[in-house]
Amino acid sequence: MGNTEAVNAGNIPEDKWLAVLSNDSSYDGQWYYGVTTTGIFCRPSCKSKPPNRSHVRIFQTASDAESELFRPCKRCKPAERHLPDEEWATHARVYIQTHYREPLTLSHLADALHLSPYHLQRTFKRLTGSTPAAYIQQIRMQEAMKLLASTNLPVTDIAGQVGYANAAHFATRFQGATGLTPTQYRGEKQKP
Repeated sequence: MGNTEAVNAGNIPEDKWLAVLSNDSSYDGQWYYGVTTTGIFCRPSCKSKPPNRSHVRIFQTASDAESELFRPCKRCKPAERHLPDEEWATHARVYIQTHYREPLTLSHLADALHLSPYHLQRTFKRLTGSTPAAYIQQIRMQEAMKLLASTNLPVTDIAGQVGYANAAHFATRFQGATGLTPTQYRGEKQKP
């Protein structure tokens, strides 16, 4: 196991936490921080959105972070080795599949993956053939189809469970994707 100083909020020294919040480059090379929810590690000077303190772990070296399966941030490049774009696209797909219920914007997704929105959009589309927004909708529709076919939940509840705050917007998107309203789709799939 690598040399980590902190696992949760109470253990992170205040000076290191303040360095992360202020993107203090004077600490670069002295230690690194990892974010447990994304599995990414950064330099203290990284300009990414500040993480939740309870999700931060401190590592003495980049190797320590990598030995615990944290990936180097593509923004601040804390390690000599950088991930190929294909791996970043895979991480983006996994993140979307895990968080599709949440309000996902390109900016939110880029922050979570430590990429610029421009790079994420361009690279994701080049490698997958669709934009992140189209992929989010695809995952949401797949999950909605499963719920419509296997449950009797109201369409409003299903809309909320797959990430749509507005049931009418969900119904419009669903009909655009399938050619059927959610109710028609359920009727077709639940026929005896």
